[in-house]
Amino acid sequence: MKCPFCEIPEIRKRKIIENELASAFLTNIPITIGHGLVVPKRCVPRFEDLSAQEIKAILDLGEMIKKALAKAYGAEGFNVAYNENEAAGQSVHHFHLHIVPRKENDSGIYQYDPRKFIYRPGNREVSEESELEAVASEVRKYV
Repeated sequence: MKCPFCEIPEIRKRKIIENELASAFLTNIPITIGHGLVVPKRCVPRFEDLSAQEIKAILDLGEMIKKALAKAYGAEGFNVAYNENEAAGQSVHHFHLHIVPRKENDSGIYQYDPRKFIYRPGNREVSEESELEAVASEVRKYV
């Protein structure tokens, strides 16, 4: 099975920042504008498969993205989460940390259902690549 994070070239156009072990880019099915994913460069499915260095690299990028989203789009808070295994809603088997910028009264998550919290196929619309590239460009100004 192909890994979309490793093999889809459009993702490179949505990249915000990377370091030696991880990369951050916008998801094509955002909950809110600026919804990013931070992934290890090594393709592993679960958190427990990550090395301590990869975990640090992912968390470092996550913090940088949060600061950039606060400046670029006025994010007032964040949902930071990951789904692990299909029973929890993991649809791409490459570990990814969701960084979802939030504002008071936004159109994001209102009710917490662990199985639907981040993604279930069909519950969010796919964004246009050109729109995602423009958002990524704006966020990159602040990292």
